Amino acid sequence: MRIAALLFSLFLLSAAVVNAQEDDLLDMLDGMEEETTDYTTATFKTTRVINGHSIETNSEGVFNFIASHRFGRLNGGAYELFGLDNANIRLGFEYGITDNLDIGFGRSSFEKTYDFFAKYKVMRQSKGKRKMPLTITLLATATIKTLRWPNETRPNYFSSRLSYSYHIMIARKLGERVSLQLTPSMIHHNLVPTKNDRNDIFALGAGGRVKITKSMAFQAEYFFVFPGQWESQINGNPRRDALSIGFDIETGGHVFQLHFTNSRGMIEKGFITETNGDWLKGDVHFGFNISRVFTLYDKHKARKKRLEKRNARREAKAARG
Repeated sequence: MRIAALLFSLFLLSAAVVNAQEDDLLDMLDGMEEETTDYTTATFKTTRVINGHSIETNSEGVFNFIASHRFGRLNGGAYELFGLDNANIRLGFEYGITDNLDIGFGRSSFEKTYDFFAKYKVMRQSKGKRKMPLTITLLATATIKTLRWPNETRPNYFSSRLSYSYHIMIARKLGERVSLQLTPSMIHHNLVPTKNDRNDIFALGAGGRVKITKSMAFQAEYFFVFPGQWESQINGNPRRDALSIGFDIETGGHVFQLHFTNSRGMIEKGFITETNGDWLKGDVHFGFNISRVFTLYDKHKARKKRLEKRNARREAKAARG
């Protein structure tokens, strides 16, 4: 019995030693594992903050349809059903060429404008092997206003219908609930109302998102136009900075953005340089964006099919000889 107990004790001791050595080996292997990069996702839920673009781009092969409405002003009263009797609409179409490159176009009923854009994400917030504190996305747009000329007897040029804008969007996601974005911007109008108005207008946008629940978030956006660039007015009212607040509601493949804004325009040249609504006087428009995405090309499935075909060719070659 004593010999059996001694052998059993030796067995337990040896098992403990082997187990400790295995733990040390696993710890060593864990330390040798290559550190990975963890990229930040969903800084904003869609490609728009409210009026302006967010740093988000559509993934490769993803088509995004955005329907946007801006109703009339709330101070129109009950006769105008607080603005609901009047509406401007923009239909937008976007497509992800790659995960970082987005292109799109849209048509707005306001001023009968067509707009085109290209958007490229040059830097993405991340931690781990590659640490990056910010996400930076570049945006360039072009617009064509197709309203009839107010005076068709004078010389009119197609170039006078064109405007352009350039933006650097810089964002950071602070934890799981808060995201902030700054957007230095420049808008160029080929034709301006008076000689005292500048063709190049510089502005700074700021936007933010606060997640309330899993499917709802509060968002706000403000574009400050640096003073001394405009002297002309719009319908007798001075130009004002665009201020917008609202909520995002996610429902499956749709994202609804409900908001209030003092801007009628839904493209950069409109809401940054052509806003004249005064929040304090009730010159506020209720509006919404509806975003719906469709996956036209799944790169992961396509890559899997390519691998399957390659393996099938290899197996067939090996079977032949």
